[in-house]
Amino acid sequence: MLMLMPSCSRYAANKSMDGCAFCNADGDFLIVPQQGKLLITTECGKMLVPPGEIVVIPQGFRFAVDLPDGPSRGYVSEIFGAHFQLPDLGPIGANGLASARDFLSPTAWYEQAHRPGYVIVQKYGGELFTATQDFSPFNVVAWHGNYVPYKYDLSKFCPFNTVLFDHADPSVNTVLTAPTDKPGVALLDFVIFPPRWLVAENTFRPPYYHRNCMSEFMGLIYGVYEAKADGFLPGGASLHSCMTPHGPDTKTYEATISKLGGPEANTPTRLSGTLAFMFESALIPRVCRWALESPSRDLDYYQCWIGLKSHFSHGKDGSDGPATTSSDDKDGEK
Repeated sequence: MLMLMPSCSRYAANKSMDGCAFCNADGDFLIVPQQGKLLITTECGKMLVPPGEIVVIPQGFRFAVDLPDGPSRGYVSEIFGAHFQLPDLGPIGANGLASARDFLSPTAWYEQAHRPGYVIVQKYGGELFTATQDFSPFNVVAWHGNYVPYKYDLSKFCPFNTVLFDHADPSVNTVLTAPTDKPGVALLDFVIFPPRWLVAENTFRPPYYHRNCMSEFMGLIYGVYEAKADGFLPGGASLHSCMTPHGPDTKTYEATISKLGGPEANTPTRLSGTLAFMFESALIPRVCRWALESPSRDLDYYQCWIGLKSHFSHGKDGSDGPATTSSDDKDGEK
């Protein structure tokens, strides 16, 4: 199977689509509003998608977007050669993470009107083409089947988490996945980090410092991300490419380390008022020139790790001594 690198980006819109519609003949869109509702009209009907929800527009559907709240911004990913599906729950069993019953598809709605000069913009082979017609493309009176646009409320996600020790791999928070033919890695995973309880005992609770064979594009819908106390704002994004080491910033690290060994180390805490997500892909992304030259790029991002120091002592008495180690980390994560 030929897999093309999915695209992951931010979007900003200040005007509704009036007298035009868009169709992606290349792949599927996954759209994550961060600010401002989207009213999306498709050939199957309408969907209102506020921040905190996501919407998937499959390949080949014509759609138009209106902005009922005014300007909107958020994130969008495009995948090729596969479709999104629910992840295999494996040992979790039948229930947990995202449930099929919570995904909503539109009720049939149609527009039968004379629309002279209506423009269809079609993406095909990575290029844009236009065609003009004198009727609305949303003239489908009824539909049936399971190839359909759909949306999902992220607050209905049922997270699983550590209940004794160790930080779980982010794959445990997968909402949707576009799998590859290689087990354990995906063309694209859509992963969220929702409000939840943290209850691990004597464990570094934020994400570990690691390298990963999956490239991680992260965004923040609202609140503060648990692994970066400062500088990562809603609407922003970060990219940690394949096998690039990363982890919590110095402030988060030191605050966590200071609690280990004390009474707070085993106290359950609730992570609330936050919703972050990640587009995670086994393929290696290429960053476009527009992003590299953007005035919004954080050239000082690396400084969030300035001041990190080791709190490790080898052996019970702090002296160097023999040690044994083992490694069974998933997906090459270290």
